[in-house]
Amino acid sequence: MKTVWLTSHGIRWMQIILLGITLNCLVPGAAETGPLKSQKEVGDKKEKTIMSMRITSSSFPRDGVIPARHTCDGHDTSPELFWTEVPEGAKSLVLIVDDPDAPDPAAPKRTWVHWVLYNVPVSVDGLTEAIEAALLPAGTLQGLNDWQRTGYGGPCPPVGNHRYFFKLYALDTVLPDLKLPTKAKLEQAMQGHVIASSELIGRYQKQGTP
Repeated sequence: MKTVWLTSHGIRWMQIILLGITLNCLVPGAAETGPLKSQKEVGDKKEKTIMSMRITSSSFPRDGVIPARHTCDGHDTSPELFWTEVPEGAKSLVLIVDDPDAPDPAAPKRTWVHWVLYNVPVSVDGLTEAIEAALLPAGTLQGLNDWQRTGYGGPCPPVGNHRYFFKLYALDTVLPDLKLPTKAKLEQAMQGHVIASSELIGRYQKQGTP
């Protein structure tokens, strides 16, 4: 009788264990916990890689004041720019500089485009200050700013303290010659090809304006 009791007791414990396993399998998502976590980690890692590309300037700090020499109050020359961590697979870079606060930050009505460059080679890591068209990296093409001309046009806000976005995009292709595109036309050609992006914001308020 003693041996039978021990055997029954053991069977009872086995039944409890099997019941626990069965319930675990029946709980929605229980068996997916491991794989879902792995997918999230992979996603986070991918996002971290994409966001690691960074654009900076030696001319002004991030979210800082753009020096007057780079504006219509000065020589209206482009600032020095650097970028790092361009992702593998990138074939070209695009730089767009614009101001979403025009004409007045208190009542913005449009985004004013200051500079448009595309097909910047991934072999370069920045642009020198006051760069001229003839000195742009080989293969770089220009678009039109909102003064309807190529090249850099510096901050010249009529009123208020404006934000200027220096936006860098890494593309998985080299774009065809778009024949002096506007920002809108360039962005349309970029669709489906952006694999990373980064932005640098500078600020400026024109001297003598409220």
